[in-house]
Amino acid sequence: MSNKHLFLPSGFIRTPLQNGLGRYIPQLQRITLKFCKNHGGSRGVRDFIETDLMEFAKTNPGTVVYLKPRRHRYPCMVAEYLNGEREYLSCHEFSRAEIQKWLSYMCTRSGIPVMRFRKYQHTDYPSIQGVWNPFTHQAPEINVAQFPHEILSKPVNNGPTATDQLIEIFKKTQIKDPVKPEH
Repeated sequence: MSNKHLFLPSGFIRTPLQNGLGRYIPQLQRITLKFCKNHGGSRGVRDFIETDLMEFAKTNPGTVVYLKPRRHRYPCMVAEYLNGEREYLSCHEFSRAEIQKWLSYMCTRSGIPVMRFRKYQHTDYPSIQGVWNPFTHQAPEINVAQFPHEILSKPVNNGPTATDQLIEIFKKTQIKDPVKPEH
């Protein structure tokens, strides 16, 4: 087991400029595919360029795709995001399908560096009252009561049943016959 996670920067979960509240803006600004025209390690990148690059460009119109042939160098992919971050990925001996998967991954990222979360929830305006839980507003006598307790074991909202309410309404609507005077 590695200790790599210990050296990751830590922070809180966040989104770039509340992206997705009004409309979604893809964060990938440009992608550069660097490859060699002859080297065998660049075969997957070349296959992707020949078969799938046009489809990728049509489905992602907000992303600029640059192709940079380099002689006698390993292939790589450089993604640049709207927040200025750059991500570098070596594509040595990747297949065409792996190139597609990594491009899809980079398109869905926000560009925020990978970090270890301190907490899974965060607010900019924390409450001074503390976090609510189901026992926050309970009666204090529960703390010292011996259970089973006669009063505390009864249901809290034990009101009249629907039948009792209908009988009560019926009794209220009955007109009492006044005694008729005899003539």
